[in-house]
Amino acid sequence: MTVDPNAATQGFASPPPGHRRPHPARYLVPALVAGAVAVALGVYGKVHDPAGTAFNLAGFSSSGAVKSWLATVAVFFALVQLVSALMLYGRLPGPAWSSVLHRWSGRAAFLVSVPVAVHCLYALGYQTYETRVFWHSLLGCFFFGAFSAKMLLLRSERLPGWLLPIVGGLVLTALTIIWLTSALWFFRTFGVTT
Repeated sequence: MTVDPNAATQGFASPPPGHRRPHPARYLVPALVAGAVAVALGVYGKVHDPAGTAFNLAGFSSSGAVKSWLATVAVFFALVQLVSALMLYGRLPGPAWSSVLHRWSGRAAFLVSVPVAVHCLYALGYQTYETRVFWHSLLGCFFFGAFSAKMLLLRSERLPGWLLPIVGGLVLTALTIIWLTSALWFFRTFGVTT
């Protein structure tokens, strides 16, 4: 397996043989932050009185349409993240600028997902009245917790080679299920409209 030389600066490469790895407790802080973020979002969503609507955008028929399209854009950028990560790990051929593509597609996915999450928390809150909504609420909180952990881990030196792909995979999986339980549901229920 070949690894992009730029990937080492992003925490993608394993440390060289004979190099001492940090103690596993070092990764406890990102895990605790992830849990704290997820729980804080869930608690806020549960105790907050839902406002019903937080925003609407000109050209869209409803806030549900805005959220569904923004979530779809976030999933698109997350898929770009997956492909560019496979390039960085040498699983797919890729251009020299794969690391730039990976960083910027991740930033774009996150930025597009924030207004959706704000609307969900403020306008709807953490709800459990049906299975689809329960999983959507639970995984929405989990997504931002796991994303927080991933961002903290990126700044760590000498990561085990398997750690970022696992955490990144959890983030992508959560976002995909969030999209399936919201945007796809919306498009199937109300049609692909703006």
